[in-house]
Amino acid sequence: MKLKALLLAVGLILAAQGFAEAHGTVPDTNGNHQRMHDDWHAKMLGREQLLMSWVDQYTPEKKAEWEKVLEEKKQLRGQWMSPKNAEKRERWKKGRMAKMQELKKQLEEGKITKEEFIKEMHGTKGMAHWKSFQSLQLAVENKDSKQAKAILNQLLAHYKAHNAKMKEKLAE
Repeated sequence: MKLKALLLAVGLILAAQGFAEAHGTVPDTNGNHQRMHDDWHAKMLGREQLLMSWVDQYTPEKKAEWEKVLEEKKQLRGQWMSPKNAEKRERWKKGRMAKMQELKKQLEEGKITKEEFIKEMHGTKGMAHWKSFQSLQLAVENKDSKQAKAILNQLLAHYKAHNAKMKEKLAE
């Protein structure tokens, strides 16, 4: 009897998961793309909330500035991802791909090192932002308010610069 109950419970759990997966996403040609996209958005929202809690704690005098910058970032991303800018995105993507192909060719010919290739491809991609976020987490964990405040100010400058770049892309 216990075995039947256990099998029934496992079956119900698996069926519920399958039902949720089948009805929880919009079908697309990329399989799990929508779910990954939703997960990414949830993760970014969580990071933003965490970031704002640290702003409240360490740089409350800049909270309004942070809110403005983050809202502008969302608006600019929305504009960039709109169908109206699909052609600009495609041109930008083609330019990035051409750059990557050229760098790949230079790497194969020995004109640049693998490290130089990686730096050229990803160096402008905001990796400093993620390192800063990790450093900020560490400073918060260590209760280093001076360091946390300094990193928050760096991140604010980074977001402002990012928004300026997005405005340039949209204006092209």
